[in-house]
Amino acid sequence: MDVVNGRGRRPGGTDVARLAGVSQKTVSRVFNNEPNVTEETRVRVLAAAQELGYRPNGAARALLTGRTHRIGVVSLGTAHFGPSSLLVALEREARRINYSLSIANTFEEDASGLAAAVDNLLVQGVDAVILSEPVDDGGEPLTVDVPVLTLGAAPVVHAPTVLAVHAAEGGDAAAELTRYLLGLGHRTVHHIAGPQRWWAARERRQNWHDSLVAAGAEVPPLLEGDWTAASGFELARALAGDPDVTAIFAANDEMAIGVIHALHAAGRSVPGDVSVAGFDDIPIAAHGGRR
Repeated sequence: MDVVNGRGRRPGGTDVARLAGVSQKTVSRVFNNEPNVTEETRVRVLAAAQELGYRPNGAARALLTGRTHRIGVVSLGTAHFGPSSLLVALEREARRINYSLSIANTFEEDASGLAAAVDNLLVQGVDAVILSEPVDDGGEPLTVDVPVLTLGAAPVVHAPTVLAVHAAEGGDAAAELTRYLLGLGHRTVHHIAGPQRWWAARERRQNWHDSLVAAGAEVPPLLEGDWTAASGFELARALAGDPDVTAIFAANDEMAIGVIHALHAAGRSVPGDVSVAGFDDIPIAAHGGRR
């Protein structure tokens, strides 16, 4: 029976073990990233698997180990740069350690989106759940029976293990940015916030506010956008006509670009007349300011 070129049965772990000159247990250890395997043996097993076209049977492995090697990610149903970039980074890292991702999106208009998305992932038998910048749906605390990692601020979660990562793009960076603008000599800093159902937007708003208070600066009225350049443009039109407005902090780069557009339309230069700062470092942000 010709195994190598795909005719007949699919190659199995025993075929890989025979070609690599190792035991089937060693093949299993290699594909499960277990210790006690030399690098030379690992390379030989992987080369044999590639030659045979072998792929480990995920369902069978899950039955044997009790693990699916699949991680569930709750993300926002949005094409915005920040959440999309996080998904790409998560998948790259998951592939590196031989895991795959299952994605469940939430949507801002869905009042129970977070709990439903988590339930959808748990039904798939994921080994862990990542909450990637979730929105606040006002629901009860989440109860999950697998480990949970939260990226950024998140609701209360009850799980066997809960890990939280507060990225530099969150509140601490918003505070640093506000202090930087004040350090340039601006009397105060106006803020165009993201939608306040987003935990990340709340965190940036709060740290902007607290930094102004700590510096003894006036706290201007909050303006809330929806992350789009269009909302930044519309909200900044009134600010653009006020000569006392000399610094604007937008909660993301897209809104900052809209702010710059409104200022230019009003005949004010950036950064000559007004300093504008955003978040996310999207590629086009490098071309947003003109004198």
